[in-house]
Amino acid sequence: MGRLLIGNIELCSLPDLGIYELPVRVDTGAKTSALHVDNITVLSTRAKPLVSFDLHPDVYNLDKIVHCTAPLYDSRRIKSSNGNSEQRCVIHTRFGLGDQQWLIELTLSNRQDMTYLMLLGREGMGDRVYVDPSATFLVDSTPQMKA
Repeated sequence: MGRLLIGNIELCSLPDLGIYELPVRVDTGAKTSALHVDNITVLSTRAKPLVSFDLHPDVYNLDKIVHCTAPLYDSRRIKSSNGNSEQRCVIHTRFGLGDQQWLIELTLSNRQDMTYLMLLGREGMGDRVYVDPSATFLVDSTPQMKA
């Protein structure tokens, strides 16, 4: 399958988290991908630790909350665009654009001052996309609902 041509903003899905049609800011200057979440809690289990968090997938309806739980993959110190470093939880989750899905690493952070709840960085893009920075919404998001 060839690379997708994407714009600087697209609608993505995070099917493992039950999230569809989430606007994502595509940022080739960022190494890691990040998701704005609230109420992060690391849960200890006998197996692998889990992280639970709340997500507001609709920025126009903050009353809508999706509660998510995912295996905690790692915890890393990440330097944000403003130069500050913070410790962030990292999860692996499926990421969908159009009719394609692949596994990405996603850091969980407070992006409340940012316009978009999700940022797709270079590692999340890999060799799967070409980016047209002058365009937005190049990918048809309809197939995501079938995931």
